[in-house]
Amino acid sequence: MEAGRGVRLPLAWLVVLPFFLYAFAFMFLPAGKVLFGAFQDADGGFTLANLEEITNEPYRTSFKTSIEVSLVTALLGGALGFLIAYSTIRDGTPRWIRSAFTTFSGVAANFAGIPLAAAFIATAGTIGIVTQFLAGHGYNPYEHGFTLFSKTGVELVYLYFQIPLMILVIAPAIDGLKQEWREAAANLGATPRQFWRHVGLPVLTPSLLGAVVLLFGNSFAAYATAYALTGGSVPLVPITIGFYLSGDVLSNPHLSHALALGMFVVLAVMMAIYVPLQRISSRWVK
Repeated sequence: MEAGRGVRLPLAWLVVLPFFLYAFAFMFLPAGKVLFGAFQDADGGFTLANLEEITNEPYRTSFKTSIEVSLVTALLGGALGFLIAYSTIRDGTPRWIRSAFTTFSGVAANFAGIPLAAAFIATAGTIGIVTQFLAGHGYNPYEHGFTLFSKTGVELVYLYFQIPLMILVIAPAIDGLKQEWREAAANLGATPRQFWRHVGLPVLTPSLLGAVVLLFGNSFAAYATAYALTGGSVPLVPITIGFYLSGDVLSNPHLSHALALGMFVVLAVMMAIYVPLQRISSRWVK
């Protein structure tokens, strides 16, 4: 800064300033509102009653169900996504297959909400295309205990965007497995199984765990897909928060803030696990 002149911001700061303003207005400000609102009563006074309330039923069941759905979809989505990603990236696979899967994954990972729920209802609902096809061949899954509008159905629908997201996240880590390592292991007499046991999996483990944590958070915070699919019959925390904020049946915004704070805590634990794993895995992705 020169004497007698005002402070000049570098051009880079001027470029990113709108982003910081946006983040403050739509991320930090609402988060602060939730944080303070969780400790307020109807009159605006300080209270811990909201936090005590969410430890009781039915809110405890909502957290349990949300965590179960997130774990199932994260583990299954992570395993299937990794196998698909490796099969499309490994040597000998035509390059167009990787391009096709990457393009599809980029679209499918962002295809969620009401359109995704409507697509699954039209496909696997009570009168969906697949359901009617199976019923016409003597097997109706809805007569054997399956229903799309249940916890299992939510998990099935979530896998549609969890698996593509895993493919996109884990692909750079798989690329980090250098061909030279395979050749060196083969020259030393190692079998493919030994290579994966002693080299491949140890290198990929931080990336795999970090990706699974990311999938958990992605599922745990999802709202529109489950609500459009089940109408709120499956007790998930985001849906319960929506009920309290909308005020159609229930109206207690401070209790919804406490529920959101509980979600923040769960996601903060996941991020505390994810960040160091991502730092470790980044050493191999070059």
